[in-house]
Amino acid sequence: MKKLFLVLLLTIFISACSNETADKNSGEKVIKLAHTGSETHQYHVAAEKFKEVLEADESTDISVEIHSNGTLGSEGDVIEQVINGSIEMTTVAADSNLANTVPEMNLFGIPFLFEDKEHVYKALDGDPGKEMLEYVDQKGMKGLGYWEVGFRHLSNNTKEIVTPEDAENLSIRIQPASVWAMYFTAIGANPIPVDFNELYSALDQGVVDGQENPLPTVNSMKFYEVQQYISLTSHTYTPAVILMSDEFYSSLSKEEVTAVDKAIKEARYYQREELSNQEDEILTMLDEEGITITEPDRKAFEEATLSVRDEISDKVSKDIIQSFIEAK
Repeated sequence: MKKLFLVLLLTIFISACSNETADKNSGEKVIKLAHTGSETHQYHVAAEKFKEVLEADESTDISVEIHSNGTLGSEGDVIEQVINGSIEMTTVAADSNLANTVPEMNLFGIPFLFEDKEHVYKALDGDPGKEMLEYVDQKGMKGLGYWEVGFRHLSNNTKEIVTPEDAENLSIRIQPASVWAMYFTAIGANPIPVDFNELYSALDQGVVDGQENPLPTVNSMKFYEVQQYISLTSHTYTPAVILMSDEFYSSLSKEEVTAVDKAIKEARYYQREELSNQEDEILTMLDEEGITITEPDRKAFEEATLSVRDEISDKVSKDIIQSFIEAK
């Protein structure tokens, strides 16, 4: 009986070790993809498509867990988690916390750098965009590409804004990067950094008068509920930079890298089309909600903020700026 018990115990042990080895060798990998947007935010639109495409790829065995709404922390937090390898992936605004880690990303805070979306896509999909990702790679992360946040517009709860003078003395929430303070100081507003996930309550409680974000963000985060005026300034375009842990990226096989890259690209094109379709619908909805929508004097805003390019010359070289300008 004692011998039988020992044999049984040994069999269980061997079986457990075999199962553990099988699990380790199964090749299955899990990507935790964290972002700060809601389930209707631009980040989530792309993340969901990325998950769908990658998990359907039969050449690999990778699953994707999406953590939205800042549940794993602010954008600054998730950037740090990607660097230290505690999460595998995130997507963040290029011109916010990422610009504090990768100073060259301040480029995307330069006002009126891009003429339209066609200009943006030629730059991001071409050599300028690829070269910008090389700066990310120097910071302990892998830059995988760009999804979209969009052209940013100015909203507030005080008055209609047509010219830069109309923004004087308004307190405007900015992203935590110096280029944004420069921009709003140039038009006479009072820039106040507020974490994205705290922005709705800051607007609701009057901590700040206004904010600036693309229309899909205003819609997905319901900022229109606490803002009365939207000025379609299109002052900057924000890409969502896709970041992956160096450690995790290095663990991927050649086939897995190809599958991840394919899923990122398919999500990119899907998201661009989806967001483009949304914008007209959002403008109609905002009008029905009683929001005052204004077409501002963009030339006046551009002239008032020309100094920003020179003020960030210590962070973004003129060569980088010129390469993006000439990409159109």
